[in-house]
Amino acid sequence: MSGVLRTVNRVLLALVGLVLLVLGGSVLAVGLGASPPSWWIHDGRHDVLVSAADRARWRGDGWFWPTVIAALAVCVLLALWSLSAQLRRRRLAEVLVETGDGEGALLRGRAMENVLAKEAETLDGVERAQVVLTGRRSTPQARVELVLAPHATPSEALHRLSADTLGRARDSAGLASLPATVRLRAAKHRAERVS
Repeated sequence: MSGVLRTVNRVLLALVGLVLLVLGGSVLAVGLGASPPSWWIHDGRHDVLVSAADRARWRGDGWFWPTVIAALAVCVLLALWSLSAQLRRRRLAEVLVETGDGEGALLRGRAMENVLAKEAETLDGVERAQVVLTGRRSTPQARVELVLAPHATPSEALHRLSADTLGRARDSAGLASLPATVRLRAAKHRAERVS
């Protein structure tokens, strides 16, 4: 289901971007002297989006313009946040596996993430695991999130993850190292009754 949502998200973002590009380009073209069609929002290069009469109509309401400016500021901040999220290190698509013959093979990053997560979930005290690979395909880095059972010992789970799961993955892929950032969370559970 997440793949469908991701596809819908990308299609909607592409459509919004296309509409904004067309609108911005046409406003720029009219501003540079192109003649607009009769139904267009601007009549010519000296036309403005909000006329003096429109601006004066709301001048008496002290809340209107601060609200408009605040809403625009929130939109700009959301757009910058979205852009920074897109520019952050992305998920690794492929991992370069050393085959010993100097050539190497490519392993899908998602496949390695799934194997690491499944192996981490077999560790004692780990209820759920999620793994994301980032970095370069020859030097991947792992971000691991473990949800620990109430009886789990965090230091033991972390040691087992590092020694067993990540160690096997590093050796299997022929990597010099596989640095990992691990986030531990406790599973939500009902309080036990003590008598």
